[in-house]
Amino acid sequence: MNERIIGKIQQIGVFLEEFEPFIPSTLEEYLQDLGAKAICERYFEKIVEAIADLGLIIIKQQNFDLPEEESETFNILAAKGIIPPDLASRLKRAKGMRNIISHQYGQIDDAQVFHAVKEELASDVNAFLDAITGEHKK
Repeated sequence: MNERIIGKIQQIGVFLEEFEPFIPSTLEEYLQDLGAKAICERYFEKIVEAIADLGLIIIKQQNFDLPEEESETFNILAAKGIIPPDLASRLKRAKGMRNIISHQYGQIDDAQVFHAVKEELASDVNAFLDAITGEHKK
């Protein structure tokens, strides 16, 4: 595995580690604590962008056709057997949510963001990293 991939994996690990203590226990806490909400949204953006970057690095290194849109990164990795299709679908949805948060494309559904942060992000990112490093059985 090359240094860029290792560095990006380490960066993602640091983001997850830094982020975890700030995740509120309940939706009510999330909605009431604007600081925690802002931290969660920002780390969600950073983590999803980092895994998309990692996906593009892998696509380039493997000389796969580049995606026309960055959101297709995970579909390409699934089509090439690097990640499972269901994980690709979840990560693509996370990328869409990241774009909504980052660019304010529409109304942010706080309950949906909290659920993603609390229940899905870490497990999906870890599944992605396991697949990339070969520790995940496809």
